[in-house]
Amino acid sequence: MSAGSFIGALAAGFLSDHVGRRWALFTACCIWIVGSVIQLSSQNVAQLVVGRVINGLCVGIMSSQVPVYLAELSPAHIRGRIVGIQQWAIEWGILIMYMISYGCTFIPGPGSFRTAWGVQAVPALVLLGALIFFPESPRWLASKDRWDDCLATLAHLHANGDTEDPAVQAEYLEVREAQKISSESSELPVVGLFGPRMWRATTAGVAAQLWQQLLGGNVMMYYIVYVFNMAGLTGNVNLYSSAIQYVIFLVTTGITLCFIEKIGRRPLFVYGAILMCALNFTVAGLMGNYGHGIEGLNGDATIRWQVGGPPATGVIACSYIFVGIYGFTWAPAAWIYCAEVFPLKWRAKGVGLCTATNWIFNFALAYFVPPAFSNIVWKTYIIFGVFCFCAFVHSFVGFPETGGKTLEEIDFLFNSGVPAWKTKNKSSGFNQRVHQIVEKQGAGIRPADDPAKMDISAGAVHTENRT
Repeated sequence: MSAGSFIGALAAGFLSDHVGRRWALFTACCIWIVGSVIQLSSQNVAQLVVGRVINGLCVGIMSSQVPVYLAELSPAHIRGRIVGIQQWAIEWGILIMYMISYGCTFIPGPGSFRTAWGVQAVPALVLLGALIFFPESPRWLASKDRWDDCLATLAHLHANGDTEDPAVQAEYLEVREAQKISSESSELPVVGLFGPRMWRATTAGVAAQLWQQLLGGNVMMYYIVYVFNMAGLTGNVNLYSSAIQYVIFLVTTGITLCFIEKIGRRPLFVYGAILMCALNFTVAGLMGNYGHGIEGLNGDATIRWQVGGPPATGVIACSYIFVGIYGFTWAPAAWIYCAEVFPLKWRAKGVGLCTATNWIFNFALAYFVPPAFSNIVWKTYIIFGVFCFCAFVHSFVGFPETGGKTLEEIDFLFNSGVPAWKTKNKSSGFNQRVHQIVEKQGAGIRPADDPAKMDISAGAVHTENRT
């Protein structure tokens, strides 16, 4: 599935820019249903693999374009919370399917796996029907010069249909100015991602997804069975322990969504990386000093190391704490951040590139982690600890704060020349522009008809000496 997701993510930007965000998601739902039907009716492994690859195409489109869609619909002051809901929903899906799959083990015969593969089509059917009632992204409408539709959608989203609302007018004029600047660029959309104005944003977005994989978070989630087996847990105890860490992941991400607009993005990246670095090295130390080599466990020859007693409890505790910190920080923040850093012209393709990076490293780790646990055992955690430290340094020097700013302001932020560590949360100039709109309306001027240029950069580059 990861291979299909990589391809789907790369293609998603082109599809989304051509047909719109909403119809791209509609197409992805159809692809998912087709893949699920193929898996449900599988007669051999080859058919099952084909179904998984097809489902991967859908996952690539969805995982890259849902953040884009949500970011473009959301006002700046709650954008992080709205986009972060995607990650939270994914975690709910992981937990629910984990339980469904466990329940299917009690179904005798082929019905066991066919039920699990068939149930996964249900959410796609629900979303397929719901998308009919969803609005198109106002910023995509702007990119197609459908300005009346853009204004009407903004008004519907933020002011109960009142197109004269000052906040609606201010955002509308921002979008118009940003689209004008974007249309004056002569760079091709893909090449432009690496151009002089875009390479900083592209690097930050891609790195956020790359480090999210290399921190070890998904290793803890997907290969927790290896960890617990090495700690001496087997059978239902292993199962329950795995379920607990999924619940921890779900709860911590939900808590983050409540406070992410106050905290901002940078602290989640910086402090999350250094804390997870410490936990990786702690697990390596416990396993290396108190564990011992074995020749397999309960018939599983891949388990080559075991640790018992209080050190085993420490390993499990660190694993749970790690998952909690990952859920608090990088798990939601990386998806939010990559959806924010690109301007309209490059957003769909840029987020597609970021998501493709996530999936290709997910695919690579699937081939690295099991052999690593078998061959270098506890030293695997040292590797991920080093990655965490690199992510800490990179996020500190290369990830400007995007919280509290409009999408149009963020474009100016990356080209302001202000060091990332001096950027400040909640320094948007949007409220000032709304006030200007109110003054114009009081003078009898309709802002949308006023040719005066909006200063989008105002407030985008305020700085503060803090992380």
